Amino acid sequence: NYMLMGRFGNVFLTNGEPEYGLDVDAGDVVRFHLTNVSNTRTFNLSFRPTDDREGAPLPIKVVASDVSRFERESLTESVVIAPAERYTVEVEFPFSGAWALTNHVQGINHRQGLFLAEASVLGRVAVSGRDGAPRANTAAASPALGVHAHEFSTLRTHEDVVADIDQYRHLFDTAPDRELVMTLEVDELPMAIEQSMNLDWVYFNPVEWTGTMPMMNWATSGEEVSWILREPATGAENDAIAWRFQVGDVVKIRITNDRAAFHAMQHPLHIHGQRFLVLEQNGIPNENMVWKDTVLLPAGSTTDILLELTNPGRWMVHCHIAEHLESGMKFV
Repeated sequence: NYMLMGRFGNVFLTNGEPEYGLDVDAGDVVRFHLTNVSNTRTFNLSFRPTDDREGAPLPIKVVASDVSRFERESLTESVVIAPAERYTVEVEFPFSGAWALTNHVQGINHRQGLFLAEASVLGRVAVSGRDGAPRANTAAASPALGVHAHEFSTLRTHEDVVADIDQYRHLFDTAPDRELVMTLEVDELPMAIEQSMNLDWVYFNPVEWTGTMPMMNWATSGEEVSWILREPATGAENDAIAWRFQVGDVVKIRITNDRAAFHAMQHPLHIHGQRFLVLEQNGIPNENMVWKDTVLLPAGSTTDILLELTNPGRWMVHCHIAEHLESGMKFV
């Protein structure tokens, strides 16, 4: 069941713990390697003061994602991370206090058509004044970074990544070689779900951040719901799609997430065994590249990726929401 939106769950775990904690000294810069291993939930992560969840979050330096570093480091207030995505970030904790690793998102009241802010604490960082005694867990979390806090504001350009990507830039503006559409087919859903979804068409988030319709979601199985990857050129769907390449091929793929689907929803598309660049989304070029193997596709979006084929074998392409994969959204 839970085939319509995927099972969100109701207990947050960080490193397998419901109450993750980290102790650091004031002035430390901590490098975090973030991996989203949820089966469904996309997170929006930030570090916020624990005494005021609406307070200004700490700046986050974004260093790398999935398969490589970014061309250029950047600062942001939060990091959106879909199932299967990985991000490497650095955070400076400039003074004593307590900070919460927070999932700060926007939920929906589907009956009233209201958008509601939701904040869930995934862990806490306790920052103490320096006493000259190094902490064992601090050293494990951020070896040798404490003395480099003065470099946190320096945003480095990774010239090796730039040079690696340079050899592909002449392909960025070419026409797509392949296309995919992500959509949904339903059959004989309960009447209450059908009626609710007719209203849901009017308002929805491009990303389904929370499980706001748990009973309706629970009531759907693979017998009523089929999530689909479709190749428009051939009409082939899911496992019937037959893509074959040679090592050395570089393929531009345009992926459209069908806004008109019965319940349009985001999909983290994951490609095994290879790497790709996200060239643009909704016509907006990506100005800071990183090699990826997973890309978040919001509902109604169109995304161009450039796939480099270097690793021979049979590799799966699929949505990394586990229930969508289980109900068909995959091919080799």
